[in-house]
Amino acid sequence: MSRETKKQTLREVTNFVFIFIAMALASMGWCAFLLPHKIPIGGIAGFSSVIFWSAGIPVHYTYLALNGMLLVAALKVLGWRFCVRTIFSVAIFTVLTPIFQNIFANSPLFPDQPFLACIIGGVLLGIGTGVALQYNASTGGSDVVASMINKNHDVSLGKVILACDLIIITSGYLVLKDWENIIYGYIVLFVMTSVVDYVINGMRGSVQFFVVSDKWEELGNAINNDVRRGCTLIDARGFYTGKEVGMLFILARRTEARNIFRVIDEIDPEAFVSQSAVNGVYGIGFDRMKVGKRKKMAEIGAEVNENQ
Repeated sequence: MSRETKKQTLREVTNFVFIFIAMALASMGWCAFLLPHKIPIGGIAGFSSVIFWSAGIPVHYTYLALNGMLLVAALKVLGWRFCVRTIFSVAIFTVLTPIFQNIFANSPLFPDQPFLACIIGGVLLGIGTGVALQYNASTGGSDVVASMINKNHDVSLGKVILACDLIIITSGYLVLKDWENIIYGYIVLFVMTSVVDYVINGMRGSVQFFVVSDKWEELGNAINNDVRRGCTLIDARGFYTGKEVGMLFILARRTEARNIFRVIDEIDPEAFVSQSAVNGVYGIGFDRMKVGKRKKMAEIGAEVNENQ
């Protein structure tokens, strides 16, 4: 097995480990803080809880069945890689849910403080959902719908989830007959979507570097091979010394900044480094420009011109 293959395998294993941790957090947040207090949430998990409170059908059965049907529809839009990881996350969530439900069924956390429970449950659900989405997976339900919309349109994932889940939470009133629980559900939804956006934007944020060093070639090779990021070489010259030097321009994910600093420190600790945040980076290795509507309008305009 080549070194590159080993790195790729390790990267994939690491991704699935993080997805497992994310699903564990989300499942615990739901079963420990929300289900015992009968606080409805959105998505298929929320719909499953409504069915559980009304008909007594275990939540993991409904959750698994509905997600299976939704993933069949999502396979064509999102691709097999997303669906394989989502199937894995749905399976983990389905397996862990009855375990956590049995643990906390008779000893719910914060039994007399539903507001605190809904805040903590919303945070855990948001972290789990956000991390799963960041690693190209999902908890299923409205997350899959949000990912399908976000694939071609520059719409916030959190806002799409919010729109899908409001209806499901409100429908919980038909079973619970208590607006207090529904309001707690709205609070959970607000907290969860805010945390999802924070996690996604925080992990996807980009930074740019300007690195001035006499060892620019060695630095560029190390950043290309170790960090797996491209560099642009800019010929520069010191104004005071008049010495010609190489300056590297680097665009990277915020999560990769630490590795870039590590490489620079190992090769040339005396390099001059400037780092700054950027609002958005589009292109190979970063985000794709989502201009589906504009493209469609341009095609319509071209067709009209041809007919004329």
